[in-house]
Amino acid sequence: MRLQSVIRAIYPSQCVACDAQTEDDFGLCAACWRETQFIGGLICDTCGTPLPGEDHGEVVQCDDCMTIARPWEKGRAVLAYSGVGRRLVLGLKHGDRTDLAPPAARWMAQKIANWARTDTVLVPVPLHWVRLVRRRYNQSALLAQELAKVMDLPICVDALLRPKKTNPLEGHNRNARFAELAGAVVPNSKRATELAGKSVILVDDVMTSGATLAASAEAAKAAGATNVSIVTLARVVKDT
Repeated sequence: MRLQSVIRAIYPSQCVACDAQTEDDFGLCAACWRETQFIGGLICDTCGTPLPGEDHGEVVQCDDCMTIARPWEKGRAVLAYSGVGRRLVLGLKHGDRTDLAPPAARWMAQKIANWARTDTVLVPVPLHWVRLVRRRYNQSALLAQELAKVMDLPICVDALLRPKKTNPLEGHNRNARFAELAGAVVPNSKRATELAGKSVILVDDVMTSGATLAASAEAAKAAGATNVSIVTLARVVKDT
């Protein structure tokens, strides 16, 4: 206990979004908490985006999910991809902030606490090997690994592969994103039995149009998954 106090005195807990001191490890300070848009209330059951109105316990969908065929059943996201939420995602994705994975996974686990079944397996959205070498880690895999610990669920990190190197999707419209991702994700033949007959939860850092997640969900179903759901740390939200 004394050693813990000494360590805390030398290395006080800091906000994961700024340098402010906090009472607990891996938390947000009061200022960042107020500035972070956590997604709650009435949401689209398919993609997790917030919707206007009150939550009366009914299953509802956003306009996009009513017009776009989503190859997954349910979707949830923790944060709106703006402000602090965007800073956290970019830190994890490009800033070597691997320390963000544990708190992010705890937030994600709260969103999908009732999804766990005896046949559930977590699967991260894959990276092309060139990007993996350049970035040195797959942020989605880090999130999935931490989520597996929190929820005590099995994980198959390499169940899906991304053999096709796609162009950066930033700035592309929805149709261009889906066209670019066509055939970009495939099942790993060496892990064929890992997904067959299983309930898969796909894990990713951020959802924009859903093109990457759609390609991954289709690959998971091609591998024999009976159903697929998605959970992301953040979600691009209209008008944020």
